[in-house]
Amino acid sequence: MTSSSNDLIRDARAATSATSGVPKRKQAVVTCMDTRLDPLRMLNAAIGDLHVIRNAGGLVTADVERSLVISQRRLRTTRIDVIMHTGCGMNGLDEDALRAEIVAAGAEPPSRFGSFADLEGELRRGVALLRSNPVLKNRTQIRGYVYDVSTSTLKLLVNE
Repeated sequence: MTSSSNDLIRDARAATSATSGVPKRKQAVVTCMDTRLDPLRMLNAAIGDLHVIRNAGGLVTADVERSLVISQRRLRTTRIDVIMHTGCGMNGLDEDALRAEIVAAGAEPPSRFGSFADLEGELRRGVALLRSNPVLKNRTQIRGYVYDVSTSTLKLLVNE
């Protein structure tokens, strides 16, 4: 094991021992898996401050909703922020080409990957989906943001 591996393990243990799993800010964040996004830095947060749920596109999916229900009902979060970003690979993704590539490799692709053509429209759709979910608590505490990867700025877009 290398020195950097030991450092990673030590950092992980310190992070685990520093928190109970209940976010200090009572906040959950849904965002993209893009490596250019650092949700903790974006929100001036530290390990233990919030739940971060990441997927391709930062989309509100059934699994995201499931995770948020657990976050709220078992781990006491009261606020949800959905953060999408400029330059996302899901924006304009050719699903048919990806599906054909997977079929050509001999596998069965998912029915939908979640591509979208309108970043702001998709963000509004995701926030509306969460706000209409009767199982989530505090549905008025759900906001939508767009992170601009070129300027490193976070813009509140959905707050009504």
